[in-house]
Amino acid sequence: QVQLVDSGGGMVAAGDSLRLSCTASGRNFSTDSMGWFRQAPEKEREFVAAISRSGTSTCYADSVKGRFTISRDNAKSTAYLQMNNLKPDDAAVYYCTVASLVIFRSDYCPQFKASDYWGQGTQVSVSS
Repeated sequence: QVQLVDSGGGMVAAGDSLRLSCTASGRNFSTDSMGWFRQAPEKEREFVAAISRSGTSTCYADSVKGRFTISRDNAKSTAYLQMNNLKPDDAAVYYCTVASLVIFRSDYCPQFKASDYWGQGTQVSVSS
């Protein structure tokens, strides 16, 4: 059974950085593209970033482009989300997921479909 464990969240001040981790088990991690989503209170869950199986292709939501970096270490079965220059609007619960379908176009993903596999989420709070 696939299990994703999200970690690394916390409470920071605006302008600070955090690195989130998503560690997978129960599946060959290197065969899956991965994505990060976030959900703020009373808002829809939204796409943040995705990375291809090899890590050579990535894409980002416009709101985080230039500040967030997604990466992966297949030897550790772990995906990361480095978040720099955090803003209060970035506060949310962040979730990683296995992609069932993703199309990469430069640093834009015109299509991302999540699978049923999600991490439990990790809370990011940003004070102004």
